[in-house]
Amino acid sequence: MSLTLYPAIDLKGGRVVRLRRGEMDQATIYGEDPGAQAASFEAAGFRWLHVVDLDGAFAGKPANADAVRAILRSVSIPVQLGGGVRDMETLEGWLCAGVARVILGSAAAKNPDFARDACRRHPGCVAIGIDARDGRVATEGWAETSQMTALELARRFEDAGAAAIIHTDIDRDGMLGGANVEATSALAAHLTTPVIASGGVADLADIQAVRAAGNVAGVIIGRALYDGRLGAAEALAAAG
Repeated sequence: MSLTLYPAIDLKGGRVVRLRRGEMDQATIYGEDPGAQAASFEAAGFRWLHVVDLDGAFAGKPANADAVRAILRSVSIPVQLGGGVRDMETLEGWLCAGVARVILGSAAAKNPDFARDACRRHPGCVAIGIDARDGRVATEGWAETSQMTALELARRFEDAGAAAIIHTDIDRDGMLGGANVEATSALAAHLTTPVIASGGVADLADIQAVRAAGNVAGVIIGRALYDGRLGAAEALAAAG
C-alpha cells in the first residue's frame, strides 16, 4: 500500500515555522514566504500540502488568512488546512477560497454535532484532526487535554463521511524522535475512515515503517524536510 505524503507548512505570524510538542514559544522560523515554500514542495513532486494556522488554533478563528491565500495562489496541488475553524461559515469560506480539505480539531472534540454536520454537507472535504497526548485528546492548540481517547473521538465520525482522520502524537511532534506507528496503526485497525499519521517523522525508516503497517493512508512530514534530514525525492520513493 502506497502512502500519500503531506509536507507541512505551519504558520505563525505569517511565517513558516515548526514547533516542538506544540509549544508556541518553541518555534523555529524556516521562512518568511509561505507561498514560495508551498511552490517548492509542489516542484519537488509532492501531491498534497498540509497547512496549519497555529495562531488560529489558539485564537479560535483564522489568524494567518493572508499567508494561506498566498499558498493557495502559489500551487495547483490540493491543500488541507487546519487551525481556528470553529463554525460553518469559516469552513465554507475556506472551501470557497480553494482549500480542498478543512481539518476540524478542537471543534470535532468540543462540538461533534457541528463537525458531523460539516462532514455530511461537504463529503470528502472535511478531515478530523485528533491530537493526542498519552492517548488522550488535546484541544485549543494542544493547551487543554481531555479524558477522551483518540479512538473514542474517531468512532464518533465513522459514519459521518469524514475524508480522513489525522492522528498526531503531540509528544513526538517536531522532536524527530520517530513516528508513533504502533498507536496510529492500532487506531486505523478499528476504523474504516482513512488515517493519516503525524508527529515525529525523522527519516526514511519512519516512512517505511508507516507504509509497512499496511493500514495507514498517509503521513505528514515537517521538521525532517526543513532540516534536510529527509530529501523529497527519497521520501516520495519510499512512500511508493
